Formats: sequence, C-alpha cells, structure tokens
Amino acid sequence: MTNVAFSIDSTRLDEDYSPLPNSRITTNFANLARGEKRQENLRNTFAMIDERTNRLARRDDTDGARYSVELEIISVSVDIDGEGLGDAVPLIEVLQTTIVDQLTGERLEGIVGNNFSSYVRDYDFSILLPAHAAHPGAEGLPEDFGDLHGQLFKAFLRSDAYARRFAKSPVICLSVSSSQTYQRTENEHPVLGVEYRQSAYSATDAYFEKMGMRVRFFLPPGSAAPLAFYHLADLTGDYSDLELAATIGTMETFQKIYRPEIYAANHTAGESYRPSLTNPDFTRTPITYDREERSRLALEQGRFAEEYFIEPHRAALAEWSTDFASRDLALQGGRS
Repeated sequence: MTNVAFSIDSTRLDEDYSPLPNSRITTNFANLARGEKRQENLRNTFAMIDERTNRLARRDDTDGARYSVELEIISVSVDIDGEGLGDAVPLIEVLQTTIVDQLTGERLEGIVGNNFSSYVRDYDFSILLPAHAAHPGAEGLPEDFGDLHGQLFKAFLRSDAYARRFAKSPVICLSVSSSQTYQRTENEHPVLGVEYRQSAYSATDAYFEKMGMRVRFFLPPGSAAPLAFYHLADLTGDYSDLELAATIGTMETFQKIYRPEIYAANHTAGESYRPSLTNPDFTRTPITYDREERSRLALEQGRFAEEYFIEPHRAALAEWSTDFASRDLALQGGRS
C-alpha cells in the first residue's frame, strides 16, 4: 500500500528575508522580497501589518502600538514512495502569525494558514485545466479536478507532523472573486466586521471545499472590501479576537499590495458589492510588486509539480488517492 509522509520547515519572514532556492517563487511574499527594493518593501509591509492589527485589536491601548506581528513561512513537503523524506517534494506554503504584546512581553501563537500557496494547485490550474479546455467539445472542469490536491491537504492536517506543530486548524484568508456579487447581511463581528454572502459558488470555493474548507465573507471595520475566510473550525468561536486581528492585518496588507483596485479602493463596499480589478479609484501603496510576473511564473511552478511529483508518482498517487477517498468517506459517515 502506498503511504505519504509530510515534513515541515519554517523560515522567518522579516525585512532580511530572501526566498530559498526551493521556495515557490509565485508566493506573494517571495515576490516582494526580490529586486532592489526588497528590504524597503518588506519593512513597509510589516509596518502596515502592525498598524492595521493594532487598529483592529485596540482595547485599552491608547497609542495604537501595543502589538506587533511576526510571520513564519511554513513549508510543507511530501514523500510519496514511502522510502523516507530525503527525496520529499515541496507541496504547500502557508504563514504562521505570532502576536507580540509590547506591553507585557507575552508572545501569543496566532493562526496558521493566512496565505496559501500550492504547487499542485498550480499544476491543476496552469497545466491540467488549459489542457482540458483545449479538447474539442470540452466543457466545465476535468473529471476529479482538485480531488488529489484536496486529499493531500486533508492528509496533511491529519498527520503527526501537523499535530506536533499546530494547536488549531488553519484559516486561509483570500481576496473575494471579481466574478461574484456579494450582499451585505445583518450579521456583524467585532473584529471580522460585517458578513456578506455571495451570489453563487465560485471555482475557488469549490476547490477549497475539496480540501474540507468552508467559506465566509466579512468586511472588517475600516476595510474597503470583504475578505474570504476559508476555514474548518468555527471561525467566530474557535479563534480569539487578537488572533483574527493579526490574520486580517496580515492578509489585508498583502491584498492592498496585490489587488489595490479592490482593497486600496477609495470607497467602501456597499449593500451590494461586485469587486473589479479595473476600478480606477484607488490609492496605490508605496510597495513595489510585479503582478504580471507572478501570473507568468505560476505556469513554471505547475510544470515543476508535473515533472517532479505528478508524473514520477502517477501510479502511486492514483493508488493512494483511491484508498484515501474510501477512508475519508468512511470517516465522514462516522461523523454524520
């Protein structure tokens, strides 16, 4: 029987960070950390994260500088042949937040997840999906699209490697989709803000659902647009306000850099909201970011996954995937 094993490495993300040789270079924070302005980019990014986190978390803090956020890049590798982790292949990268209370000196573990980067997802969207669309008469998505990726993610969350490192399940915080319309609701959370609901299920939502994750949309206080929160646990009950503030501070900052047309817009989402990447009314951050390069490199990362993971292990992956799907179905049945 084919088995998979996971290993975790971590790298401090600060103003001295430089991407590792095997880092997924389309990862947003890795893009910021290259070029002549790399250190200035990162220094300004962290200043924005801390300022936003303090605005959301402020209670008895009068100067708005009580908390600072530290970030670690969590790199997950997978071994598929059962012969050990010496030849493990990079799989995903996420971020881990740590909140430092400057008043008490306490260090508080934050949420893991936040950003989400995946080699197999690049393969699915940059290699598999275009190949499927090129076939005459092809419609919709390829059969079993996203199944392997979802099963690998679930297996990682159930692994000893994850349990030894993290106390809570992850939360992934992404941009809302420009293909959807979002409606404001009456539900409101003190940090997450006002909840929105979408008009239809997006391809991203379906992909994350195969990873076992549900999605909710919130417009945090002072934000221009809602954020999408993909989660497994109770988003509003299992995480503290401070944990959520650090995640919003981190990911809203990144989105202002990557998608300023949406998250640095000069107007706030209303009762009905449709994001647009062609919105001209926004204020660009001073941080340099090459969005076109990131899109172009996604194809290279997809090819890497195909060459070093999908093709060499295709038979073993198919065997493992079938077995995992059966066990996962049995597990879900036992929970119903």
